[in-house]
Amino acid sequence: MTEAKRAPLPHDFHPPVASFDVVSEDVAEGAVLQDAQVQSGGNTSPQLRWEGFPAETKSFAVTCFDPDAPTGSGFWHWTVFDIPATVTELPAGAGSGKFEGLPEGAKQARNDYGTKEFGGAAPPAGENHRYVFTVYAVDVESLGIDSDTPPAAVGFNLRFHTIGRAQLVAQYEALAEG
Repeated sequence: MTEAKRAPLPHDFHPPVASFDVVSEDVAEGAVLQDAQVQSGGNTSPQLRWEGFPAETKSFAVTCFDPDAPTGSGFWHWTVFDIPATVTELPAGAGSGKFEGLPEGAKQARNDYGTKEFGGAAPPAGENHRYVFTVYAVDVESLGIDSDTPPAAVGFNLRFHTIGRAQLVAQYEALAEG
């Protein structure tokens, strides 16, 4: 997939907000995802830690989105919201369907695979996709929605409550068949 054909990143059309830092022991900016973050590998959500967010932050949300998926609307791999403002790190595997590692009160929405967990990278063979891990600083303790809310609707709510944003963009290419 050439750069000219790539979809915009998910926040290109949102109002500007404060930026802050997110780092990971498992994902690096521009790097290739490890097998642990691939659907056919470990299917494990990465460790993420953030700092420098706005002082008025009342909660956080974390998403993983593939803007290059051949759907016309991208692909949501992970959506967690209503993370308490006192939490500034999620351990690797927090996105499991068992909800271990998620802080009390956090909600995990259904991904585009149809499960309430992190769904690893799985681009079509021969395609290189970007995976945008975003941490949102939110101006309310709760978005007022439940875990059955579709990821796009969670994103809609975040659009109006985000006061800061940090992101890591990694990539993964499935080997061409044959």
